Amino acid sequence: MEYKIINSKLGKARGLMFSKKKNLMFVFDKEQKVPLHNFFVFFSIDVLFLDKDKKIVEIKKDFKPFSYYNPKKKAKYVLEIAVNEDKKEHKIGEKFI
Repeated sequence: MEYKIINSKLGKARGLMFSKKKNLMFVFDKEQKVPLHNFFVFFSIDVLFLDKDKKIVEIKKDFKPFSYYNPKKKAKYVLEIAVNEDKKEHKIGEKFI
């Protein structure tokens, strides 16, 4: 699976708004709770929250357009995947490479 890495504050704020389907990996300086919104994103996404070791700590499946999600776990990486783009079924604790 291919994804674009986003490091900038502007890129993190914009995310997938007004864009076509693509996969994004957001990278943060440290582990933190990263609330998400799906405003002006016109397709559902799956979201993987990864710790500093790139292990999956939380999964939000089928995150619908124009909705908000407040995660329970801290993450250093957040991977947004267009629904049906990744055929693999991910699990909590799995290392993402």
